[in-house]
Amino acid sequence: MSARLKLTLSYAGIVVVSGILLLAAVAVYLLRYVPDTVDVFPNRSDLIRAFVPAAIIVMLVLFVLGLAGGWLLAGRMLAPLDRIGRAAQLAAQGSLSHRVALEGPRDEFRDLADIFDSMLEQLEAQVAEQQRFAANASHELRTPLAISQTLLEVAGTDPDRDVDALIARLYEVNARAIELTEALLMLSRAERRSFTREVVDLSLLAEEAVEALLPLADRRGVVIEVGGVAAPVLGSSTLLQQLVTNLVLNAVVHNLPSGGAVAVRTHLQPDAVAVVIENTGEVLPAYRVATLTEPFQRGAERTRGDDHPGVGLGLAIAERITQAHGGTLVLTRRAEGGLIVTVWLPHPYPAPLA
Repeated sequence: MSARLKLTLSYAGIVVVSGILLLAAVAVYLLRYVPDTVDVFPNRSDLIRAFVPAAIIVMLVLFVLGLAGGWLLAGRMLAPLDRIGRAAQLAAQGSLSHRVALEGPRDEFRDLADIFDSMLEQLEAQVAEQQRFAANASHELRTPLAISQTLLEVAGTDPDRDVDALIARLYEVNARAIELTEALLMLSRAERRSFTREVVDLSLLAEEAVEALLPLADRRGVVIEVGGVAAPVLGSSTLLQQLVTNLVLNAVVHNLPSGGAVAVRTHLQPDAVAVVIENTGEVLPAYRVATLTEPFQRGAERTRGDDHPGVGLGLAIAERITQAHGGTLVLTRRAEGGLIVTVWLPHPYPAPLA
């Protein structure tokens, strides 16, 4: 039986039982005061013979009214569930743009519909992001493969080919493909949140990242300063190291052609810790800053011969790692040019202990 039929029968049953109880009360409390003697008319037997047929008719009428009223009331009460069910069916068929949009006063059904609409909005946004990411990833992965194929085809038809140059070029293209694949795997791992958590000091990770990137900064003429206080967080040492390294690398690569600077600072508050990476660079428009954490977005176009072009996943990976650790990544454009990246992460200890 459908839920509407079950509710209808329940309503009708309640009405019938209530009627039986009411008639029984009348019979018990009224008929007992009427004597059952032949010299009195009407006596109790006469009233019972007259009362029972009328009571049966009344019960039948109540049963019919209970069925009709219960069917209407059940349909009215279950109408929001029907709308939610249709929306769920459309979502199962792949249409995530439909919304329940339930009107009326706020009650349990309205709350359920609003929660369902919110879930559909999140699903639609995630699916759109995944589709865009898959399209970008396939394009980015196809590029080095196409370059390798073209190089091999040209080398096969050129009798005077430079083997050393060909090998060097193929090595460069292959290294970029490997870097992109590793970045995609890192991004997937951060989104799954499948890692062991331990207490890690962000200040030490910042120092290690700066030390590893000093040669690149020197070649680009960028000065890096690192400082701050101990900033313990609870998370994956590997992922957090990748987070800080990506941010520092992004600050070094997307900087001024010469005379650039990068400042890395860690901060500690009672309920949160932060690492702030500030770099000089070109003036970024506000709309560009808002899209930098999307996959395969870059603050500036790649230039030929760049010693570290990147794959456009640095900030995207950083944001996913931050979210996987319950934190927030904030991008702020500098009026004089460049970017300020602030990563807020929860403190591993309660505020009184901190």
